[in-house]
Amino acid sequence: MTTARSRNVTIHSALSFAETIQPFVRRFAGATAYFAILFLIATVGYHLIEGWGWFESLYMAVTTVTSVGFMEVHPLSPPGRTFTLVVIALGVTGLGIWWALITALIVELDLGGVLRRRLKMEQLGEIEGHYVICGAGRVGRMVLSEMRRAGKPVVVVEVDADRAQALEEEDPDLLILCADATTERALDEAQIGTARGLAACLADDGDNLLVCLTARELNPTLTTVARAYNEQSMRQLKRAGADHVISPTLTGGIRMASTLLRPHVVSFLDSAIVGPGMDLRLEEATIPEDSPLVGKSLGEASIPEHTGLVVIALQSSTGSAAQIYNPGPATKLSSGDVMIVLGKEAQLQRLRDYTRTG
Repeated sequence: MTTARSRNVTIHSALSFAETIQPFVRRFAGATAYFAILFLIATVGYHLIEGWGWFESLYMAVTTVTSVGFMEVHPLSPPGRTFTLVVIALGVTGLGIWWALITALIVELDLGGVLRRRLKMEQLGEIEGHYVICGAGRVGRMVLSEMRRAGKPVVVVEVDADRAQALEEEDPDLLILCADATTERALDEAQIGTARGLAACLADDGDNLLVCLTARELNPTLTTVARAYNEQSMRQLKRAGADHVISPTLTGGIRMASTLLRPHVVSFLDSAIVGPGMDLRLEEATIPEDSPLVGKSLGEASIPEHTGLVVIALQSSTGSAAQIYNPGPATKLSSGDVMIVLGKEAQLQRLRDYTRTG
């Protein structure tokens, strides 16, 4: 089903300027041939009827066909005037066709947004360190909203043309591909090779599975998050290369139970993660390989003194699945370790700078 659908999808955003004007090339070629023949007939006609030289006949033909209206080269005979009336009629008809073609081309470019899409494709060719969102449904739009709020570069891949157009109308600067995210071509155009992460938010678990498989093949270091509806799909998505799998059913059930049991904790987490205009944020900071903090303990790093933040959890880079919660001052830091902190944006930026410079 997915393969059949992929063959019928047009990747509108990949349409180039040359592809857009291609239907007009033959029409403009026909109009050009029409004028060339008309110029030739008018030139020969003036030469034979009036007996003028070839250059004078050509000059008279051009001024008559184009309706410029310069004076006659020489006074015309009655047959010459009759011939001129015919040439004028044919010239006005040709000009009407020519300007109609130009108007149609301008309208096509404007309505299709080809120039705008071409500019976006150029931007896509240069983007890196971005996040690819596959699917702009309810979940995908929530992911997009959070990415926008965090100020992260995003490329959206959405197969539904109406939904893609609605997103583009909301945010004309948004990089969005109207394409099937399960195809390798679409992910290539989304510059998956230079992307930092991918969110597979398609409505079908099988499609999300295919997206993860293709993305992992194109970029083995990519961080992928996939949505799943059932437990079996979660296991399959993990095997397909998804780093994280989110089940709305499972997450929603846990969230409801947590709200009943620990309402204040849930309220605090909401304000720290998705609260509008929040002052504090839960964030993560990775220790670079060349960081001066590598090999030091948390106590020696003195992160609270330098940044005002407290490390509430630490994910070791050694491959251990378990996180260290409330790490003590003796906990050693290694390159690639991820610190989980809670604080203001200015403090978070100081922490990122501190991990690089010490």
